Amino acid sequence: MWKIHFILLFSRQGKLRLQKWYTTLPEKEKKKIVREIVQIVLSRNQKTSSFVDWKDLKLVYKRYASLYFCCAIEDQDNELLTLEVVHRYVELLDRYFGNVWNILFFCQVCELDIIFNFEKAYFILDEFIIGGEVQDTSKRSAVKAMEDSDMLQETVEEYMNKPAF
Repeated sequence: MWKIHFILLFSRQGKLRLQKWYTTLPEKEKKKIVREIVQIVLSRNQKTSSFVDWKDLKLVYKRYASLYFCCAIEDQDNELLTLEVVHRYVELLDRYFGNVWNILFFCQVCELDIIFNFEKAYFILDEFIIGGEVQDTSKRSAVKAMEDSDMLQETVEEYMNKPAF
Protein backbone atom coordinates (compact mmCIF):
# COMPACT_ATOMS: atom_id res chain seq x y z
CA MET A 1 0.00 0.00 0.00
CA TRP A 2 1.50 3.32 -1.12
CA LYS A 3 1.57 5.97 1.62
CA ILE A 4 3.25 9.30 2.18
CA HIS A 5 4.77 9.74 5.66
CA PHE A 6 5.20 13.50 5.40
CA ILE A 7 5.34 16.36 2.92
CA LEU A 8 7.67 19.34 3.26
CA LEU A 9 7.76 22.52 1.18
CA PHE A 10 10.83 24.65 1.65
CA SER A 11 12.63 27.42 -0.17
CA ARG A 12 16.05 27.34 -1.80
CA GLN A 13 17.27 29.21 1.30
CA GLY A 14 16.04 26.37 3.52
CA LYS A 15 12.99 28.14 4.99
CA LEU A 16 10.17 25.73 5.74
CA ARG A 17 6.94 26.96 4.11
CA LEU A 18 4.58 24.05 4.69
CA GLN A 19 4.74 20.70 6.46
CA LYS A 20 2.20 17.93 6.72
CA TRP A 21 2.91 14.84 8.79
CA TYR A 22 0.97 11.61 8.35
CA THR A 23 2.92 9.78 11.04
CA THR A 24 2.95 10.76 14.69
CA LEU A 25 6.28 12.07 15.95
CA PRO A 26 7.27 14.44 18.77
CA GLU A 27 7.85 18.06 17.70
CA LYS A 28 11.53 17.86 18.61
CA GLU A 29 11.99 14.86 16.30
CA LYS A 30 10.08 16.61 13.48
CA LYS A 31 12.36 19.65 13.70
CA LYS A 32 15.42 17.44 13.61
CA ILE A 33 14.09 15.57 10.56
CA VAL A 34 13.23 18.81 8.76
CA ARG A 35 16.73 20.23 9.34
CA GLU A 36 18.35 17.03 8.12
CA ILE A 37 16.20 16.67 5.00
CA VAL A 38 16.51 20.32 3.99
CA GLN A 39 20.28 20.01 4.29
CA ILE A 40 20.34 16.79 2.25
CA VAL A 41 18.16 18.11 -0.57
CA LEU A 42 19.75 21.55 -0.82
CA SER A 43 23.26 20.09 -0.92
CA ARG A 44 22.47 17.86 -3.90
CA ASN A 45 23.44 18.79 -7.45
CA GLN A 46 20.46 19.78 -9.63
CA LYS A 47 21.42 17.16 -12.19
CA THR A 48 21.23 14.27 -9.73
CA SER A 49 18.23 12.03 -9.18
CA SER A 50 15.22 13.35 -7.26
CA PHE A 51 15.20 10.20 -5.14
CA VAL A 52 17.23 9.79 -1.96
CA ASP A 53 17.41 6.75 0.28
CA TRP A 54 17.09 8.10 3.81
CA LYS A 55 17.00 5.89 6.87
CA ASP A 56 14.28 3.29 6.20
CA LEU A 57 12.36 5.66 3.87
CA LYS A 58 12.84 7.16 0.46
CA LEU A 59 12.75 10.91 -0.15
CA VAL A 60 11.20 12.06 -3.40
CA TYR A 61 11.53 15.74 -4.20
CA LYS A 62 11.06 18.19 -7.04
CA ARG A 63 11.86 21.86 -7.34
CA TYR A 64 9.29 24.26 -8.76
CA ALA A 65 10.54 27.85 -9.07
CA SER A 66 12.02 28.68 -5.66
CA LEU A 67 10.25 25.89 -3.73
CA TYR A 68 11.20 22.29 -3.09
CA PHE A 69 8.35 19.81 -2.63
CA CYS A 70 9.63 16.79 -0.71
CA CYS A 71 7.77 13.60 0.27
CA ALA A 72 8.90 10.66 2.35
CA ILE A 73 7.60 7.27 1.24
CA GLU A 74 8.32 3.64 2.06
CA ASP A 75 11.48 2.27 0.48
CA GLN A 76 9.55 -0.11 -1.80
CA ASP A 77 6.92 2.46 -2.92
CA ASN A 78 6.78 3.93 -6.41
CA GLU A 79 8.89 7.10 -6.76
CA LEU A 80 7.35 8.10 -10.08
CA LEU A 81 3.85 7.91 -8.65
CA THR A 82 5.00 10.20 -5.85
CA LEU A 83 6.41 12.69 -8.37
CA GLU A 84 3.03 12.65 -10.13
CA VAL A 85 1.28 13.36 -6.82
CA VAL A 86 3.63 16.29 -6.16
CA HIS A 87 3.03 17.62 -9.67
CA ARG A 88 -0.76 17.34 -9.26
CA TYR A 89 -0.56 19.30 -6.00
CA VAL A 90 1.46 22.02 -7.77
CA GLU A 91 -1.14 22.11 -10.57
CA LEU A 92 -3.92 22.53 -7.99
CA LEU A 93 -2.03 25.33 -6.26
CA ASP A 94 -1.41 27.06 -9.59
CA ARG A 95 -5.03 26.72 -10.59
CA TYR A 96 -6.31 28.05 -7.27
CA PHE A 97 -3.92 30.99 -7.02
CA GLY A 98 -4.67 31.98 -10.61
CA ASN A 99 -1.28 31.57 -12.20
CA VAL A 100 -2.90 31.02 -15.60
CA TRP A 101 0.35 31.49 -17.52
CA ASN A 102 1.94 28.75 -15.45
CA ILE A 103 -1.00 26.37 -15.88
CA LEU A 104 -0.80 26.65 -19.64
CA PHE A 105 2.94 26.39 -20.06
CA PHE A 106 4.95 25.26 -17.04
CA CYS A 107 3.65 24.91 -13.52
CA GLN A 108 5.54 27.23 -11.20
CA VAL A 109 3.79 27.79 -7.92
CA CYS A 110 4.79 31.09 -6.34
CA GLU A 111 6.41 30.99 -2.93
CA LEU A 112 4.52 34.14 -1.92
CA ASP A 113 1.21 32.36 -2.57
CA ILE A 114 2.20 29.77 0.02
CA ILE A 115 3.49 32.36 2.51
CA PHE A 116 0.44 34.65 2.42
CA ASN A 117 -2.19 31.95 1.88
CA PHE A 118 -0.79 29.03 3.83
CA GLU A 119 -4.24 28.06 5.14
CA LYS A 120 -5.46 27.63 1.55
CA ALA A 121 -2.37 25.61 0.66
CA TYR A 122 -3.14 23.28 3.58
CA PHE A 123 -6.81 23.12 2.57
CA ILE A 124 -5.89 22.14 -0.98
CA LEU A 125 -3.49 19.50 0.32
CA ASP A 126 -6.17 18.12 2.65
CA GLU A 127 -8.65 17.91 -0.22
CA PHE A 128 -6.14 15.91 -2.20
CA ILE A 129 -4.36 13.74 0.40
CA ILE A 130 -5.80 12.39 3.62
CA GLY A 131 -3.81 10.22 6.00
CA GLY A 132 -0.94 10.04 3.54
CA GLU A 133 -3.09 8.55 0.77
CA VAL A 134 -4.40 10.26 -2.36
CA GLN A 135 -8.18 10.64 -2.07
CA ASP A 136 -9.12 11.97 -5.48
CA THR A 137 -6.94 12.61 -8.51
CA SER A 138 -9.57 14.73 -10.25
CA LYS A 139 -8.49 18.35 -10.57
CA ARG A 140 -12.10 19.29 -11.26
CA SER A 141 -13.42 17.95 -7.94
CA ALA A 142 -10.57 19.51 -5.94
CA VAL A 143 -11.12 22.89 -7.60
CA LYS A 144 -14.87 22.59 -6.96
CA ALA A 145 -14.23 21.94 -3.26
CA MET A 146 -11.95 24.99 -3.11
CA GLU A 147 -14.54 27.17 -4.84
CA ASP A 148 -17.29 25.90 -2.51
CA SER A 149 -15.12 26.72 0.50
CA ASP A 150 -14.46 30.23 -0.78
CA MET A 151 -18.17 30.75 -1.47
CA LEU A 152 -19.06 29.65 2.05
CA GLN A 153 -16.42 31.95 3.52
CA GLU A 154 -17.74 34.92 1.50
CA THR A 155 -21.32 34.16 2.58
CA VAL A 156 -20.31 34.03 6.24
CA GLU A 157 -18.36 37.29 5.93
CA GLU A 158 -21.34 39.01 4.27
CA TYR A 159 -23.66 37.72 6.98
CA MET A 160 -21.31 38.88 9.75
CA ASN A 161 -20.99 42.37 8.21
CA LYS A 162 -24.75 42.97 8.06
CA PRO A 163 -26.01 45.14 10.88
CA ALA A 164 -28.16 43.45 13.50
CA PHE A 165 -31.47 45.20 14.09
